[in-house]
Amino acid sequence: MSGKWLERRKRDYYYRRAKEEKYRSRAAYKLLEAIKKYGFMRPGDIIVDLGAAPGGWLQAARQIVGEKGFVLGIDLREIEPLNYDNVHLILGDIRNLEIIRRIKAILPRSADVVISDVSPNISGIWELDHARQIELAENSLKIALSVLRRGGSFFIKVFQGEFFSQFLSEVKNHFMRVEIIKPKASRKESAEIYLLGMNYRGFQHNAHRA
Repeated sequence: MSGKWLERRKRDYYYRRAKEEKYRSRAAYKLLEAIKKYGFMRPGDIIVDLGAAPGGWLQAARQIVGEKGFVLGIDLREIEPLNYDNVHLILGDIRNLEIIRRIKAILPRSADVVISDVSPNISGIWELDHARQIELAENSLKIALSVLRRGGSFFIKVFQGEFFSQFLSEVKNHFMRVEIIKPKASRKESAEIYLLGMNYRGFQHNAHRA
């Protein structure tokens, strides 16, 4: 069996499974796999989901945090409501840091976890797509550092490329433990990879380091 055939079968498997289990995207399994392995999201947690459309990660997060948790999704695109009282949505651009004020105004307290699956509109020019995605990742990190509680976690998609190492170093500056993850639901040939920062050091630590 060829590698391409196996990859196609894997993609079809997660696509079919998402349809059967009523997830809005197969990406839900990437998040759920990481949570199962590292346990960084728990019942009752406060979650901020950046780049939340179409809502697969919102569904997965709500499934984990349950009725006592809170999930806030942000995206440039309209997201169909999930019809849970504790899942809220913001239409907005994470590149505009005014979004931080809007997020804080809605959260019941500081977030336990910030998750980000944001991607640029793909141009097909790899250097450009990588640079744009890293810019979005930087904005996601700024938001996370502003809304996370000390000890919280940050889970983000990043495209591999020349700026990846620099971004990884930035995340390591703010989190005591950082894992690099390639979920099974990701295509093998895809340049996407996920970073998980755990145990956020907090603003006091960051100011001291500066």
